[in-house]
Amino acid sequence: RFNFFIQQKCGFRKAPRKVEPRRSDPGTSGEAYKRSALIPPVEETVFYPSPYPIRTLVKPLFFTVGFTGCAFGSAAIWQYESLKSRVQSYFDGIKADWLDSIRPQKEGDFRKEINKWWNNLSDGQRTVTGIIAANVFVFCLWRVPSLQRTMIRYFTSNPASKVLCSPMLLSTFSHFSLFHMAANMYVLWSFSSSIVNILGQEQFMAVYLSAGVISNFVSYVCKVATGRYGPSLGASGAIMTVLAAVCTKIPDGRLAIIFLPMFTFTAGNALKAIIAMDTAGMILGWKFFDHAAHLGGALFGIQEFQAWTGVKPSRSTKAKPATVLTSHSSGWDGSPGVSFQAPEGRKKFTPNPSAIFQASAPRILNV
Repeated sequence: RFNFFIQQKCGFRKAPRKVEPRRSDPGTSGEAYKRSALIPPVEETVFYPSPYPIRTLVKPLFFTVGFTGCAFGSAAIWQYESLKSRVQSYFDGIKADWLDSIRPQKEGDFRKEINKWWNNLSDGQRTVTGIIAANVFVFCLWRVPSLQRTMIRYFTSNPASKVLCSPMLLSTFSHFSLFHMAANMYVLWSFSSSIVNILGQEQFMAVYLSAGVISNFVSYVCKVATGRYGPSLGASGAIMTVLAAVCTKIPDGRLAIIFLPMFTFTAGNALKAIIAMDTAGMILGWKFFDHAAHLGGALFGIQEFQAWTGVKPSRSTKAKPATVLTSHSSGWDGSPGVSFQAPEGRKKFTPNPSAIFQASAPRILNV
């Protein structure tokens, strides 16, 4: 496309007037986000905050409530269909065994290894495999230069953007930095078996997706209240919900920092420390992390676990430790990688007798 200029009578053309777009205040969080390697470069992106900032929260609020309701409603239907299919598969077991005996075996060592690896995964790990694949796909889209504007518009959440609702969900699967994505996905993979055994596959998906939307809405509220607009992306808000739910379920589990295994502390105290740090960061205006999203995800995880189970967190009894959990927090969380060991004992709520990494002897996995 070429610019068309009007030719003047004297033979000279009029120089085009340069129109400078209105940019955000240098003192806002936009400048701080440029320094972060976790965020795409947005110095050429112009945001126009609404003159009535409170009104910008109306649509995200309705979207959050509607999406959360639809997510849990769909999870209930999915759970019913899964239960019905399990009952049907029980009666089809003999037929399936007979078909396997006459079915030709798969050829190729690679296919056999993939099939063996997939069959050895837990239900939680199989569930998050699709989430990890979606995050990797979106990360690859960030590498395409022609898609930069589209990715910034739809895969980063910002209350000053023209698109408000869909980025609240899409940004949960969006990572610009490889380290950011790898750290977040490692945490999700490490806690996948635990959280799925606690909530179930269907409820976990509803909680995870709803947590991403709710944490982004809390981030919107904080940005509008403080006037510090800027894009955010990453799965840390949803992962904080997973961490908070597991730590609330097993508050007496022992945690150890990855590079300092000699220092241990309980999961309950670690959760309190993370909440305190994110609260301080939100109040003091720390700009490197989206502390409001972290805090919203953590509070939703605590509330969701207590509301779903209807009981208080389980406490340890006089029993030997036998359960091992592992986590590594991402750059968005600002917390180090941890490994914690939860005691095995009588609990008021046990959705699965073999839940949460049963081990024959206590051990700590360093990440």
